[in-house]
Amino acid sequence: MAAESTPLALPVLPLDDEVVLPGMVVPLDLSDSEVRAAVEAAQAAARDEPGKPKVLLVPRVDGTYAGTGVLGTVEQVGRLADGDPGALIRGRGRVRIGAGTTGPGAALWVEGTRIDESVPEPLPGHVTELVKEYKALATAWLRKRGAWQVVDRVQAIDDVSALADNSGYSPFLTTDQKVALLETTDPVARLKLATQQLRDHLAEQDVAETIAKDVQEGVDKQQREFLLRRQLEAVRKELRELNGDQEGEESDDYRARVEAADLPEKVREAALKEVDKLERSSDQSPEGSWIRTWLDTVLEMPWNERTEDSYDIRGAQQVLDAEHAGLQDVKERITEYLAVRKRRSDRGLGVVGGRRGGAVLALVGPPGVGKTSLGESVAHAMGRKFVRVALGGVRDEAEIRGHRRTYVGALPGRIVRAIKEAGSMNPVVLLDEIDKVGSDFRGDPAAALLEVLDPAQNHTFRDHYLEVELDLSDVVFLATANVLEAIPEALLDRMELVRLDGYTEDEKIVIVRDHLLPRQLERAGLQPDEVTIEEGALRKLAGEYTREAGVRNLERSVARLLRKVAAQHELGERELPFTVSEGDLRGLIGRPHHVPESAQEPAERRTAVPGVATGLAVTGAGGDVLYVEASLADPETGAAGLTLTGQLGDVMKESAQIALSFLRSHGAELELPVGDLKDRGVHIHFPAGAVPKDGPSAGITMTTALASLLSGRLVRTDVAMTGEVSLTGRVLPIGGVKQKLLAAHRAGITTVIIPKRNEPDLDDVPAQVLEKLDVHAVTDVRQVLELALSPATNGAAPEVPVAA
Repeated sequence: MAAESTPLALPVLPLDDEVVLPGMVVPLDLSDSEVRAAVEAAQAAARDEPGKPKVLLVPRVDGTYAGTGVLGTVEQVGRLADGDPGALIRGRGRVRIGAGTTGPGAALWVEGTRIDESVPEPLPGHVTELVKEYKALATAWLRKRGAWQVVDRVQAIDDVSALADNSGYSPFLTTDQKVALLETTDPVARLKLATQQLRDHLAEQDVAETIAKDVQEGVDKQQREFLLRRQLEAVRKELRELNGDQEGEESDDYRARVEAADLPEKVREAALKEVDKLERSSDQSPEGSWIRTWLDTVLEMPWNERTEDSYDIRGAQQVLDAEHAGLQDVKERITEYLAVRKRRSDRGLGVVGGRRGGAVLALVGPPGVGKTSLGESVAHAMGRKFVRVALGGVRDEAEIRGHRRTYVGALPGRIVRAIKEAGSMNPVVLLDEIDKVGSDFRGDPAAALLEVLDPAQNHTFRDHYLEVELDLSDVVFLATANVLEAIPEALLDRMELVRLDGYTEDEKIVIVRDHLLPRQLERAGLQPDEVTIEEGALRKLAGEYTREAGVRNLERSVARLLRKVAAQHELGERELPFTVSEGDLRGLIGRPHHVPESAQEPAERRTAVPGVATGLAVTGAGGDVLYVEASLADPETGAAGLTLTGQLGDVMKESAQIALSFLRSHGAELELPVGDLKDRGVHIHFPAGAVPKDGPSAGITMTTALASLLSGRLVRTDVAMTGEVSLTGRVLPIGGVKQKLLAAHRAGITTVIIPKRNEPDLDDVPAQVLEKLDVHAVTDVRQVLELALSPATNGAAPEVPVAA
């Protein structure tokens, strides 16, 4: 430990923000009044004492004096290098400052006690190691600065205290760090502090040198790359001139095109990487053409192009009404979508979580109801671009997601091509015939569509060809399908289902008059005032010449009618203008193809014999009327059991078994001669045998046909029915009520029997159809038989038809 000696009286020489340690020799400017006063006072006191004048060097930091100073001797007084008066002062040792005292001159005098800083000999081992470490660090730092002449002087210092105080010359130490060294009186502790300060400085210097080196290397690399690229361009230019190739310049401007294009950041990075590959590849390499094709595709994509939505809700509604009659469900859904988009836009909620407000609708209905043309009308109403993607017969998953670029002739998928064709990132994309998508060993396109049609995922859709994220969240997808059951369940779950079940006869008349007839007149080269079709003729065309859910065949009939009139006019057989009446149709386009049952003679009707009932079914072409015929075999043939014909599915076969079992178990209650069912074979046939049929909804129709057969009572001509039957005679609910009722209306049926639990489905049926139908909702087969069977005649035994 340091020891203290006899007190001294010394003039104070303050050092502002400077510290002098023992062993240091410093020049001081005597033009400073405080410095001059301290030196003059020391010189005055030295006249009476032997030796050199003594001063107390005390650091003054922010006006505050340190508690420890350094005894300094004035070695020389003279002129500094710049000619100003100065004094050379050497630090001798630490002094602990005490109370003030008096002395000669104008300086401040204080009492101080000399601090003993000696270290006992021999030095302990850890102190020796500390001395070696400090000298090594100091030597390394001095060599970096090129101060070779100082290295030997530092190596020659053996005193621990002097070695520690030698760090006072270090320019990197702050005033606070030097004050800490001054006030550390223990030499070993002071050497440890000096060593730590020097070690920290060298570590900081290494980091700074590393950063500077990295920066310099980066700059050098950029300069070298720039120079090499300029040389490469010059070489390629010379090669093109030698080969006479003036069209090769397009590869050189890809980098400029990418940098000038308005691309998202990640897409720009990917494109620049491909440009680097292109510049490194040779002209003979096939990879160059693949990269150019990819770059062309990326640059042609409308990454930041969007059309502004038309938020005129009433105007959009008018556009939809003008271009399509009926289809209220779809129109309401589009109007709701636009209204919500407008409100979100007004409130600044355009993008939430990276996703925009797209929509995915599935339009399911029979052919010819306007599903495909509706997509274009939706785009027109919204003010968006429209593009159609035909999916019918697509079997390759790469058609949706694109081919990987490792394959020759790779192309992006149909979704990416549709976006590029539209020239906008928010078009209306019509996925036509989504139920006709197939699957084989090449993959399942329907599975690839799961991400495309998922609003929670399609903002980061990644095509296998592009391999960059594509935002599809603002696209309005409209998918069309004829058969709902053919769409995979997972895919259907991602779409909002909108059913288009067909048109009523009145709606068809409006569509023909307002849309189809003007279009066909133009195609036939006729003026609107040259040919007029009366409403009665249009109704006959819709009801007897074409019986369908849509209007496609109706439009063909109108086109055929107008072509006939135009041909007769050219041949001079007919004068224009001409009005087509109901009576002119047969002479122009032949006989009707569909005659309602009610319009036929009683003997000609399908239900003119017992055992025939009229049912209702749903096919891919919409609702249709389905007849069920039943007969009993001659008991002498011995052909007992149930025979079913007409390409029936398993569910329909089971329904026939249930109907037969119900009648056998409840025959007595229903007053039916069920004894005939034991020994005679029962045959149930569904006409149109080439058409596959399945489903449970013909259960009550088969029960009614068998009951009619056994009782001999005819089924009413104007009655059609649909519903599943149970073994106890309950009538269970079925699907497709709207389509079935529309089919009954088209066929001239006036009374329809449906299950009681399907009564809420009547809300979907147009009011003008319900007005013309007498709909009975039943819960039991007994009610069906009471409504459908004609009253028994004379109580005579029925004559049961026998199968031939």
